[in-house]
Amino acid sequence: MGIIPFAKHMKKAVFLDRDGTVNKEVGYLTDLQDLALIPGAGTAIRKLNQAGFLVVLVTNQSGVARGYFTEDFVQNTHERLVQMLREEGAWLDGIYYCPHHPSAGNAPYVTVCECRKPATGLIDCAVHDLNIDKTRSYMVGDKWIDVELGQRAGIRTVLVSTGFDPDDPANVKSPNLKDPDFRANDLFNAADWIIRHGAGNAK
Repeated sequence: MGIIPFAKHMKKAVFLDRDGTVNKEVGYLTDLQDLALIPGAGTAIRKLNQAGFLVVLVTNQSGVARGYFTEDFVQNTHERLVQMLREEGAWLDGIYYCPHHPSAGNAPYVTVCECRKPATGLIDCAVHDLNIDKTRSYMVGDKWIDVELGQRAGIRTVLVSTGFDPDDPANVKSPNLKDPDFRANDLFNAADWIIRHGAGNAK
């Protein structure tokens, strides 16, 4: 009996930014009552689930370093987000976040790390933990750092327009950064494109 190559078991995935992509952008989210899904986001994630993609959240949460909220609050936020998605028949296969900032905030969170986007640490961890095939995967976010993250990680990228405006001072495009593979109105539009674009990929 032959041995099935390990690579055949690798999975395709869609990595999602959180604020401005899945839930509404409110600045630093410090109150769970301000957590609200962007219209169509739950349906989009459900469609990706059904299409055989792992759906993985990757998010910078430097509010921890800055002292705006704790890691326990981040955990509570993600538990609530999972519940909200479950109510729409959708789920996340993994959640990875960075609590650090390179210069602002309080020890031990003030550090230059490998997990703060656009560094690839969050994706690298998910790829290792969940056996993800990057060649069949996508990164979706509302900021240019999400596009840069995807390009650094070697995966296709989608920029949505539901969060930060492309011209916002907090959303600066690096001079040498290439355009995303697709620009979408929202996560629903992005999911539709990904499913059609990746229709030939094995589940």
